[in-house]
Amino acid sequence: MNIETWFLVIYFIAMAGIGVWTLTIGTKDNEGFLLGGRSLGPAVTALRLQSSSMSGYMFLGAGSLAYTKGYFSLWYAMGDIGGGVLNLSILGRRMRKLSQILGSLTSIEYLEHRYPSKWIRAIAAPIALFCIFFYVLAQFIAGGRGLEMVTGISYGWALFIAVGVIVFYTFLGGYLAVAYTDFVQAIIMLIGMLWILIGTMRAVGGWTAGNEAVGEINPNLLTMWGPDGIGSVQWGVIIGAVLVFSIGYMGWPHVNVSHMAMKKPSVARAASMYATGFNLLFIPAPYIVGVMALIILPTLDNPELAVFQVADTVLPDFAVGIVMAGIMAAIMSTADALLLQSGTIASQDLMQRFFIRNLSDRQSVWVSRITVFVLAAIGYLVAVNDPPAVAEVVIFSTTVLGAAFVPVYIAAAWWKKANVPGAIASMLAGTVSSVVWQLTGLVDSTGVDPMGIGIVCSTLGIIVVSLATQRSHPVPEHVVAAMAETDRIGPIPAHMLTGQNDALAGQVPRNA
Repeated sequence: MNIETWFLVIYFIAMAGIGVWTLTIGTKDNEGFLLGGRSLGPAVTALRLQSSSMSGYMFLGAGSLAYTKGYFSLWYAMGDIGGGVLNLSILGRRMRKLSQILGSLTSIEYLEHRYPSKWIRAIAAPIALFCIFFYVLAQFIAGGRGLEMVTGISYGWALFIAVGVIVFYTFLGGYLAVAYTDFVQAIIMLIGMLWILIGTMRAVGGWTAGNEAVGEINPNLLTMWGPDGIGSVQWGVIIGAVLVFSIGYMGWPHVNVSHMAMKKPSVARAASMYATGFNLLFIPAPYIVGVMALIILPTLDNPELAVFQVADTVLPDFAVGIVMAGIMAAIMSTADALLLQSGTIASQDLMQRFFIRNLSDRQSVWVSRITVFVLAAIGYLVAVNDPPAVAEVVIFSTTVLGAAFVPVYIAAAWWKKANVPGAIASMLAGTVSSVVWQLTGLVDSTGVDPMGIGIVCSTLGIIVVSLATQRSHPVPEHVVAAMAETDRIGPIPAHMLTGQNDALAGQVPRNA
């Protein structure tokens, strides 16, 4: 094996080791497996949230966009940089308190407890599961492509190894395994990406020389208007590009569960500082590398490999191994969070809620684990046979998630008049509008991005329908009381944490 492969082998063993370790400390019951016992501090919370949302897109999709569109791609980066602090500031503390008062263990269950109706979970769970499958598929493809390039083994075997390692530690350790591996992987991601950026800038002769060379290829690539100049700009697409990775974060169930797992509500403030610092250092780098790849790799056949190929070109062999570990970290940190969330939805939000009411904690954990395995197997079969473009899959799945869930999560924490009909209308309007907009080609004909139209439709849905149905569907008193508590700074009163099966805990009657 070459030195790059040895670094990856060591990295994979370390991640699997974390999974084995967390098996001994936090997976004995549902709260331990699904939320890590609500025990995570600010650094782990922040880096887990950021690494699980950035994914292989940052190493494949971001580089590809920059290679083909120049600095126009920075519109995506602008939204991404502020996404973490927006999520933690708007949802963090309130969602942490409200989820514990209502007795919620999953981010989908939290929605049903806040909007008490079985239809909330019946609609939200399939939408989330559908989008998460495509998102995790993109991570598998990215992992397979990366291993294939570094090790020289076939794509099929590279994909099998990447999926196998991810499934192993997610299967064993649950949320703690995902949280701690994501924390470590975020640090490796940052080191790897900054190393590539430094090597890239040295290779092109510095920032000024690099941009001058890009300008000789096409001056428009140096602007944020795209290769065809400002005359071709579609402002609706730009707005969507900023939204998908800024406020879009707040609609991703696998990211929002980070709020629920915090040790205490006040962790959100410190976590937002860690998230902002990480984002400022990490996010611009792959886009800059992608632009500079136009000079280093002018005849690159597949733009999605821009960051991979630049790293292989400008760095020494030992550094490539470390950097590839960083690239795999970005991919795996998102894939594990997505797989765990899928298992959670299957066990808690579907099986236990609608089919087997008396499912024990142990049985629920095993349903979650089996779901992880099955979803990974299906994802592998799709990815190995006809892999689509990573950037397209990621942007589509995250757009639908954001359009469907951003307004209902924000309103759940902040708006006491948001009710069941409003939440249902919002999720359906956001999902249908964004999918139809994408699949029918309306993006090109209207110049409006699916994320933009989806957010508008889902926001109007929850506001208009909630206000129109206040008398027929009032928000339950125990929910109003719980929300009032989130307005207050300080620990949750003891009387609001007793009897998680009573009305205050948001449990929905069997005939709801």
